[in-house]
Amino acid sequence: MAAITKADLLDRVAGDAGVSKADAERVLDSFFGTVVSAAKTGEEVAWPGFGKFGVSQRAARTGRNPQTGATINIAASTALKFSASSTLKTELNAKGAKKPAKKK
Repeated sequence: MAAITKADLLDRVAGDAGVSKADAERVLDSFFGTVVSAAKTGEEVAWPGFGKFGVSQRAARTGRNPQTGATINIAASTALKFSASSTLKTELNAKGAKKPAKKK
């Protein structure tokens, strides 16, 4: 499955919105910056019909180095998570929706 590059995304957004690529980039940069700032303060960012971005706390734990098998300590961390709305899930699973190609 191919990924959409930043340049491709800017082309699509600028074309759909009828704005310049520079304007589209400023808006998207602002959006992502707002999501990160909100996550740092523990806030969620929700967009009805799409989903919400929030934070997930991961506790400290022990793991294993896959190469050596040695036990290692993994520090606690904070991660950004996305939860899709029921509307988006329905859209993605609608009959006739294009399914991603399977990896070989």
